[in-house]
Amino acid sequence: MQIMEYICGMSKFKKYIFNSETLSYELMEKPARLRFLKSAFLFLASIAAAVFYVWIYTSVLGNELPKTVIIRKNNARWSSRFELMNRQLDSYAEALSILSLRDNDIYRSVFGMYEIPDEIRNAGFGGVNRYAYLDYGESSSLLRNTAVRLDVLTKKAYVQSKSFDEVSAIAKHSGDMVLCVPAVSPICPVSGSYHISSSFGRRTDPVYGRTAFHEGIDFAMPSGNSIYSTADGVVVKVRHEFFGYGNSVMVDHGFGYKTRYAHMSRIAVHEGDTVKRGSYLGASGNTGKSTGPHLHYEVLYKDRPVNPANYFDLKMDPEEYMALVNKVQNNAGL
Repeated sequence: MQIMEYICGMSKFKKYIFNSETLSYELMEKPARLRFLKSAFLFLASIAAAVFYVWIYTSVLGNELPKTVIIRKNNARWSSRFELMNRQLDSYAEALSILSLRDNDIYRSVFGMYEIPDEIRNAGFGGVNRYAYLDYGESSSLLRNTAVRLDVLTKKAYVQSKSFDEVSAIAKHSGDMVLCVPAVSPICPVSGSYHISSSFGRRTDPVYGRTAFHEGIDFAMPSGNSIYSTADGVVVKVRHEFFGYGNSVMVDHGFGYKTRYAHMSRIAVHEGDTVKRGSYLGASGNTGKSTGPHLHYEVLYKDRPVNPANYFDLKMDPEEYMALVNKVQNNAGL
């Protein structure tokens, strides 16, 4: 037999065997295993060639793969967007800071409202794993910081919005509020008829001798001196106690304001009574934990004691004060 090879279809070689018996050429079949090994070899060789080409292209020639170039461009584009967003967040944070200063120093101050503490305005978000899903890639810190800033600014904006809601509600009733702020003293300020025996703040307790916070102002005066409501409101507590405040009255003026009058010898009102600024509440005395006849007077705003001296003026003309009292009594038909 003779073996003959020739090109068929201009694409691959085929092997033929000459059969002397039939006097013809017959196609020689290759074993299946040999064909598989040849295909596998060609496949692996092509992969090796591709890897070698990539290595030459990237390591030797210093080029980047097209996909890497696309990813890098996308990353640069998104980094630019985040940087622009952070510059915008800077301007928003500055504007919000100005609003916060105006809110605390002007709006809330005008209506006698407490400032919102910085720890509430600047509150962040706890939890070390809150942004763990952003910790990947070389730009993760920029992405994480942007997400944190957005959350914090959102929280600040919410707090500021709620504050403006409170200020707006107070402003709508500002005319009524004027009469509900404890703006006069609880006694007629006749010079020489009283003296301030204890101010608001820390002091040595006259009974126990230890340092304690005094939540009001003590007007030392003889028992029986008239006591008047310092603003419009409703009597919410009348107490007769052997210790503590002794005989005391608490008036709720609304808008967060309350006043307390303690150590009284006589109480002329009852719980639920409506009073006006200048309404007679009773007389000063020496009841409860007291070392001498006096009036203990407190101003509370949102149930926290504040300095009463910031609200009244003891230099008010006594005749003007009594004119207010007489007007209230006349309107009440007394």
